[in-house]
Amino acid sequence: MAATHEVTNQPPPLAGYDAFAADAALAESVARYGSTAEKDRLHEIGRLTGSAEARQWARDADTHPPVLRTHDRYGHRIDEVEFHPSWHRLMDVAVRSGLHAAPWASQHQQAHAIRAAGFLLWTQVEAAHLCPISMTYAAVPALRTDPDLAGFWEPLLAAPVYQPGLRPPAEKAGVLAGMAMTEKQGGSDVRANTTRAEPVGGGWYEITGHKWFCSAPMNDVFLMLAQAPDGLSCYVVPRILDDGSRNPIRLQRLKDKLGNRANASAEIELDGAYGRLLGPEGRGVATIIEMVAATRLDCVLGSAAQMRRALSEALWHTTHRSAFGTKLDDAPLMQAVLADLAVESEAATTLAMRLAHSVDEAQHPHESALRRIGLPLAKFWVCKRTPHVVVEALECLGGNGYVEDSDLPRLYREAPLNSIWEGAGNIQALDLLRVLARESESVAAWRAEIELALDSGRAETQLLRSGLDDVDALLRAAAADPDRAVRQARLLAGRMATLLQASLLIRFAPPAVADVFCSTRMDATHGVFGLQPGGADVRAVVDRAGGGLSSALLR
Repeated sequence: MAATHEVTNQPPPLAGYDAFAADAALAESVARYGSTAEKDRLHEIGRLTGSAEARQWARDADTHPPVLRTHDRYGHRIDEVEFHPSWHRLMDVAVRSGLHAAPWASQHQQAHAIRAAGFLLWTQVEAAHLCPISMTYAAVPALRTDPDLAGFWEPLLAAPVYQPGLRPPAEKAGVLAGMAMTEKQGGSDVRANTTRAEPVGGGWYEITGHKWFCSAPMNDVFLMLAQAPDGLSCYVVPRILDDGSRNPIRLQRLKDKLGNRANASAEIELDGAYGRLLGPEGRGVATIIEMVAATRLDCVLGSAAQMRRALSEALWHTTHRSAFGTKLDDAPLMQAVLADLAVESEAATTLAMRLAHSVDEAQHPHESALRRIGLPLAKFWVCKRTPHVVVEALECLGGNGYVEDSDLPRLYREAPLNSIWEGAGNIQALDLLRVLARESESVAAWRAEIELALDSGRAETQLLRSGLDDVDALLRAAAADPDRAVRQARLLAGRMATLLQASLLIRFAPPAVADVFCSTRMDATHGVFGLQPGGADVRAVVDRAGGGLSSALLR
């Protein structure tokens, strides 16, 4: 071999490690909120997460995306999606590991926190397949609106058995759930839905209309919204009916997405599909809101997982690579970047696990109130921070990070999704305003968490106290001027989220982590757009940038 073909100064593959053992922030969160009895299971997931085998499954599932088959060879409508075998391997691990609806059937006091830790680990392998897993997890609290429906579906949804394929649910040992709410004319404004539901007796309705996004259309049952005679209502829509016939849910096409390519997201037409009413007519949003809340938690967990995977790649590369006569991770500028990435990752993990703990303790008023305000804050901030973290980590690898073999391009394409799914940033900011206006107990719960850190005696508490004073001023201004409150909703969400993260790091993280976080992020302007002060003439700026577009159209 020619000397020029020698490979030097390249890191070995990052494979064959325990992702749980490597993540101090996650392990400490599990110790706080979980159980030592469950650590063996998390180490098992961690070892598989760090294995070369699982990483190859992820590449295969992404490289060979799902394929839609609308008809069989004879012309019969079948509406099926074919997945690569690696997709099924990933799904099987997720279900067997209890990352779906298993916590709802568990007697373990901290089942949701343990599940959250496993979800955070396994997402680091491949995020797209966690979409159907998350929806299955989230379906249970909504189904519990109707004890009869929950009594049938919940044991199947919680079963640790992955059985792909379309069959009557009673013939399967385990099933998966999805949801379909948005329509092309409304998006997040689900009250603009036009899909109609007509009662046909026995609690069943015929549903006719469309859904713009229906992820994982091969799942066994879906929660959908449709307009009933008394208003927007929620329905349980099985993919296969009890008699073995296919519910007329027509898959029109699969979305060609930026990322999340291993998962199938379909546009569907409902041609008189049968669905059971869940909750009262006209209360569809209120019925499905618990499902939305649970999926928002998974958005935060998934984003924290992507941060940790990106950080791990950056740390591994810089530890094994030299430039200009020094190891990269010894170079002062690189150390500054890595430290910034590390504290962002730890803050995201710590907040995500704190909110998962609040699900386990939902019977306590403080925990329930904290979850209500904490989810839109975390969903807004953590998910928005993720693309910034991933691209900075990619840059740590230089050109090596920009090639597909590094897996970071796939991670970068995935990074924006959680910020969009279940309501983009503006939706979360407006949800925060609703909490502020209607739920004083949630604001009190948020403040109580901050005050726990203020009593810690740590040096960073002075910065935290100053940040709390700033937020109090924003809250007073918002209360006095509703229009200003809307304009500053994103700024307020960012400030409140970073204060909550800071309070947790002050209480639980080493001083160096809390110090770096508090000294750099308390103003919540770390790379997120839309945080201008209320007095800025943003309309003039927008008009200057976009005012000429219409006149510039070539007729």
